[in-house]
Amino acid sequence: MSKDEVKAYVPDVLNQFQTIIQASPVGCLPYVMEHIPVLAGQIDEYGCASPFNEVAQFFNQGPKKTVEQLRKDLVDAAITYVDVYSVKYSLISQGRKHGFKQPLRTCCGHGGKYNYNKKLGCGAKIYKQGKEALVGAPCQDPSTYVNWDGVHFTQAANNYIFERTVNGSFSRPSDAIKHGLLGKL
Repeated sequence: MSKDEVKAYVPDVLNQFQTIIQASPVGCLPYVMEHIPVLAGQIDEYGCASPFNEVAQFFNQGPKKTVEQLRKDLVDAAITYVDVYSVKYSLISQGRKHGFKQPLRTCCGHGGKYNYNKKLGCGAKIYKQGKEALVGAPCQDPSTYVNWDGVHFTQAANNYIFERTVNGSFSRPSDAIKHGLLGKL
């Protein structure tokens, strides 16, 4: 490829990278669980679709190895690797222990095993006997749900992820973010 072709291709690569990073572990999202059939034997002990999570984990090995190499090549640089997949998966797998009622069900949705329906999502209304009725209503207490609408996490779930990222539980080196934040205050 020419230099201009490579430059034109870079935004696509970055967009794909961003999409994968934001979605992992995709095998635990109600959107995926409702739309992409998996066999019963492909569901892990927490109710997530193993094939999708295995691909996400495989993908995450790339950035992890890249960070390791960058640390060798750029010895004066401070590089922190945050394992977002693992923090999100721990949220799903240990959610009940942390006060999340049903880690795989959506707070705001309608119908099905996961309270998710692509055609009647969060905020969806239907007409019954000539009157509009809200069927995609939010749950009463979003702080007890991991997933908001089948794709996005709730504020409580995002807080869980943030706290574990900042405290170093899923970061290498584990104290780098805390030191970086404290140094900026």
